[in-house]
This record gives sequence, structure tokens and C-alpha cells, in this order.
Amino acid sequence: MSRGPQPVVPAGATPTPADAAAASEGALRLESVVVRLAGRPLFEPLSATVPPGQCVTVMGPSGSGKSTLLAHLAGTLDPAFRAEGRIAIGGLDLTPLPPEQRRIGILFQDDLLFPHLSVGGNLMFALPREVRPRAARRARVEQALADADLRGFADRDPATLSGGQRARVTLMRTLLAQPRALLLDEPFGKLDAHLRQEIRAFVFGHARACGLPILLVSHDDEDARAAGGPVLRLAAP
Repeated sequence: MSRGPQPVVPAGATPTPADAAAASEGALRLESVVVRLAGRPLFEPLSATVPPGQCVTVMGPSGSGKSTLLAHLAGTLDPAFRAEGRIAIGGLDLTPLPPEQRRIGILFQDDLLFPHLSVGGNLMFALPREVRPRAARRARVEQALADADLRGFADRDPATLSGGQRARVTLMRTLLAQPRALLLDEPFGKLDAHLRQEIRAFVFGHARACGLPILLVSHDDEDARAAGGPVLRLAAP
């Protein structure tokens, strides 16, 4: 039976000693994070801790700043916005780092697979450069395909994949990049009800198995129930 969304946590809640302990173990930590447009804050300052292997869901109406918050965490915030506060994973302060040094994975509604590369090429692209030799890289790709129940798909054109297959390849590509945390920007929004349930379970299961802190933004209560963790509701200033 599906669990209901967990009790709503106030966006400005004061961190507890348990938060501090989790932060030392690879948790994603937001401290008084706020994003402004033309000097106006989009939401009240947000403080939260996402322990490894757990998911926190951020909910709020359209225009409340959910996707903008994720862009800030990933380091890709549009220059029109200004952000304040601190972002950390474990003992590492990510706030001053560029996106490539933050190593935060993100999934969107669109899978964004490279159309000019094969399925295997898409996965190979994500591997860190230090993974060598080439045989080791191929082995990582083949294992990722096996984990996604897509053995033998390495040479396939992404255009030939079903929606569910594309979603699974996209997640495996993100995980092969060895992210420190995973952000989910309503990645299930375009899927039909049956496929949505299947892909939610696949994404949450693999991300938790990797011990990643997960931050999901969604309008959907079912997504929050599937995530199974605390729910933060962005409050307008």
C-alpha cells in the first residue's frame, strides 16, 4: 500500500543535531537558501537536510521557484536571478563551485538523450575520464544496461526506444557520472499512469541503492507518496 506524504516540514526549520550528523555522512544540506529576481525573493529562506538514500519532495504552485531552486543547486542558475545561502554535501561547500565541480545529477521531464549517439555512446559519454582503459568503460556501460534490463541495447539508436526505455537510459547515464546527489525536476510528468509508477520505482530504487540524497520537485501527491520522505512546501514571502 502506498504511504501518504510525510508531515510537511516548515521551509525555514532550524537544523537539529541529527541534521549535523547526517551532513558529515554525505547528506545534501541547504542552509537559508533563497533565490531573488529583481531583488524580490521567490520563496522564504529554505533550510533542509537530505540524508544519503533518502528523498525530500519540494512542492508549490507554478511560479513558486521550484525549478529555479534546482538550477541554483546544480550551479546553472540564470544570471537574471541572485541566490543567497549555503549548499553543502557532507563537509564540502558547493556554493562557490561551478556545475562540473559540484557533480550534482539532474533529471528533467525530457530525457535529453543525444540523438547523434547510440544508447551505448550516450552512456559512455557520462563516464568520468579517470575510468580507463576502454575495456573498463565498455564494461561499465554493459553493466548499466544490464541493471536497466536493457542488455544488448548498446548499439541501438535512441529514437527507437520506448518512453520507458529512454527514461531508464537517462537515469543510468546520470548515475554513471558518479553524482554526489540527484535532483528530480518533475521527471515523471509526461508519463502515463502505469509507466509513471514503473519509472518512479526504478529511479528511486537505483538512486537509493547508490546512497544518493534525492531532492524531488513535483505538483503530484502521488510522486510525494512514492518518494516516501518529508515534504517541503515553498512559502511565498
